[in-house]
This record gives sequence, structure tokens and C-alpha cells, in this order.
Amino acid sequence: MFGDWPTGPAWSTIKVPLVIAEMRTEQDPSQVTDAMRAAITQSDNAAAEQIWRTLGDPTAAAAAVEQVLQEYRDPTTVQSEKVRPEFSAFGQSDWTLTDQSRFLAAAACDDRNAPVLALMGQIEDDQKWGLGVVSDAQFKGGWGPSQSGSYLVRQMGIIPTPNGLTVAAIAAEPTSGSFADGIQALTAIARLLDAHRSALPAAQCP
Repeated sequence: MFGDWPTGPAWSTIKVPLVIAEMRTEQDPSQVTDAMRAAITQSDNAAAEQIWRTLGDPTAAAAAVEQVLQEYRDPTTVQSEKVRPEFSAFGQSDWTLTDQSRFLAAAACDDRNAPVLALMGQIEDDQKWGLGVVSDAQFKGGWGPSQSGSYLVRQMGIIPTPNGLTVAAIAAEPTSGSFADGIQALTAIARLLDAHRSALPAAQCP
């Protein structure tokens, strides 16, 4: 890990395990619904809330998403109740970069998650900043303001390299508090990773 920012609200990055949790309940777990597609590729909040409701009451929904995380040795607690009324409960879950990386590294090697990973490779153009500038990356971003209005911008993603796959979890909380500055910071980090792609630590799925 580089830098001194370790953790904060997951924001929309939590939509990845949320969608996986929903897929686990489907008769055909490879079937991608419109809500799943919108939640990942567009980061559509209404679609994510629809998925959350299908998982049961808030306690049951949080438990379902936690179960997905725990499958991949991620101990993160999913927030079940809205701590800020204007935002989703699950998006305010505290998710460390370390746990996020651990989750995605394991989830990326589970064939059941292939439909979700494919959606992470189809992110809408207006959200292709940060890891979105890295060719063939599969990623999901999340962003939102603190109670003082300062933005946190974060992403997690999978980068193909000549030596296998590299997982990255990156975040920026610019001193300006600006969303645009957060995007700029993540894009600079992603370009650095891309420039050194062949030197990144990587692994093959077993």
C-alpha cells in the first residue's frame, strides 16, 4: 500500500458484492438482469437499491452481502441502516483498501463471478477515469461527499499484465474536496500503474 489513506465509505464500489449476492439467489446464476447491469456499468443507485430490497429486509440484505465478502476472507461489516438519509445504507459501509483488494483478488478467480467481472469491463464512458484509462481493466468506482462536502473518490479493479492479473484498490480524498480533483488524482495513479504494468506483482488464477 502507498499513501496514508486506509479506509472510508465504500460508496458505489460495494455494488460489486451486492450484485454477486443477488446472482447467488437466481435460478440461473449466470443471468444478468437489467438492474445488475445498470448498477455496475452506470453505477445506478436506484437499480442498486432495487437489488438490495430483493435480498430481504435491511438486516437480511446486509447479511447476504457480508456472506459474499466472507467467502473471500473479507471481514467487512455491511451497514444495514441508513446513517445518512440521503445515501444508501450499504454505500456507507466502511471498506478498507486492504480488504477490498483481498476480496477482489479472490472473487476474480471464482468462475461464478464471470458475469459481474464482464460488466466491470463495460463501464459507461463518462466513468472511464482512473482505472478506466488502463486498457482492458475491469473496474468499479465509487464517490461521494463527507458531511462537510469534501469528496472521497475510490475504485477497485483488475489489470491484466504479461505475468497474470493484478488487483488494485485506489482512493483519493483531495485537500480541495473537489470531485474533479479526486478523479484527476486517480487517473494519475492509474497512468502510473499502466506505465509499469509489466513490473506489477501479478498472479494467475489457480
